[in-house]
Amino acid sequence: MVILRTVAEMRAWRRAVRRAGGEERVGLVPTMGALHEGHVSLVRAARRGCELVVATVFVNPMQFGVGEDFGRYPRTFEADCEVLGREGVDVVFAPGVEAMYPNGAKTVVEVLGISERLDGASRPGHFRGVATVVAKLLNIVQPGWAFFGQKDAAQVAVLQAMVRDLNVDVELVVCPTVREADGLAMSSRNRYLSAEERARAVVFSRGLRRVSELVAAGECRAEVLREVLRAEVGDDVRMEYAEVVDAATLEPVGCVGGGALVAVAGWVGETRLIDNVVLKGGAR
Repeated sequence: MVILRTVAEMRAWRRAVRRAGGEERVGLVPTMGALHEGHVSLVRAARRGCELVVATVFVNPMQFGVGEDFGRYPRTFEADCEVLGREGVDVVFAPGVEAMYPNGAKTVVEVLGISERLDGASRPGHFRGVATVVAKLLNIVQPGWAFFGQKDAAQVAVLQAMVRDLNVDVELVVCPTVREADGLAMSSRNRYLSAEERARAVVFSRGLRRVSELVAAGECRAEVLREVLRAEVGDDVRMEYAEVVDAATLEPVGCVGGGALVAVAGWVGETRLIDNVVLKGGAR
């Protein structure tokens, strides 16, 4: 495994791969580090489908708003490299901020409409930062496939629209959310939680499980499912949103008979967590 720090180094590696025989089966796993089993599942998916895997470790300042946790976001680079090495990653691309955003950089990527929904409504500019950095990574690495987790469903919707609208030649592969034994979705921010907060955080997955049960039993009205989710989460967290939306546009739906995304976000103490479940449709 090699560690590359500059855009020039990453591009040189990519050119060398092509010169070695035109190899194009490169998979990209973008991360901000502080790796957990959810990230590992993305790497393993990439290893199964691609001959070469590039993982990125870059805490992107552009996707953090004023007062958010950019300064204290966990940075565990050495431990992350040990994990990535064990999992057979070929390249770790770990650029500095100055490499990704050279002095005077003025260009951003923004997916209008979708970027203002769900997390984008409470975190203005967040998805502009996400779309910009992912567009840059795709341009630098030029993978055939890029792997993302279903936990970040709103991010996935934004990136799918970006790739489609800009005709980017890459396939986005969305992998299932990885959960703790009690159902809590794995997140780098889970380490912020105290023991008491950790116990309360399971209300998100509990509420989503209850919604899934209702849909399996035949309930399809989004307003009913939304209210059940809010009631299940209750006062154990400070609710930010609980919505039933179209998975591609993030716009509200009235009925989940054709499938939908049920998404929830809230604060447990000082930690913001998100979770979701995709309903496949078929309710009557």
